[in-house]
Amino acid sequence: MAAKDAKAQEVARKLEEYIEKIHYSERYSDDEYEYRHVILPKPLFKMIPKHFFNPDNSGTLRLLSEEEWRGIGITQSLGWEHYEVHAPEPHVLLFRRPKNYDQVQAALNGRNAAGKQPAKRK
Repeated sequence: MAAKDAKAQEVARKLEEYIEKIHYSERYSDDEYEYRHVILPKPLFKMIPKHFFNPDNSGTLRLLSEEEWRGIGITQSLGWEHYEVHAPEPHVLLFRRPKNYDQVQAALNGRNAAGKQPAKRK
């Protein structure tokens, strides 16, 4: 049992080490979206659960939900969508979000805060 615990701790330590080495590109944009790519260390890529991969055995990831990509250690602000895989380099994940996402969210948050009525005192 102690050997299993030691092995699990070693895997967790390595996973944390790999997560720290994830590379996040600068953002770039077109008229509609801002983009960034995320490069996973190859040892981390090899640790990703098999059900995250395309069933065609191409070795590429399927498009991941936010919960899934956050679950493998990718950390980004809100609004990012995993929209594409780069088959020649399957450890490179491509993300996008609407270009004005931050402004829209700030406006929505401001409107929500302004729309709340203070609690009535009795």
